[in-house]
Amino acid sequence: MKVPKKMRKFCPKCKQYQEMTVSLNRQQGKNKVHPMSRGSRSRMRKRGLDRGFGNKGSTSRGAMSSWKRYNVKKSKKVNLLLKCAVCHKSIQLVGSRAKKVEVSHT
Repeated sequence: MKVPKKMRKFCPKCKQYQEMTVSLNRQQGKNKVHPMSRGSRSRMRKRGLDRGFGNKGSTSRGAMSSWKRYNVKKSKKVNLLLKCAVCHKSIQLVGSRAKKVEVSHT
């Protein structure tokens, strides 16, 4: 999906439509699944891996890496960061799902 480098969008601070520069807002390393989270524990319990006492976190890594989730989402939602040219206020535009997003210069 190609996104233009500049857009005319409504600025909530200026309270009018302004020219805005577009950049991709990527979250890095925040969406990692913790091995001791409730979903992981219940998944391990169903597979018979979450048994016994002591440090259960040490058992969760290797056994779960070979297991494949089916029907997973093929793409992530991309958030666009728009910066107003007048007041320099940044707003986040929640984008749609796309495998590849590129900010074009046209």
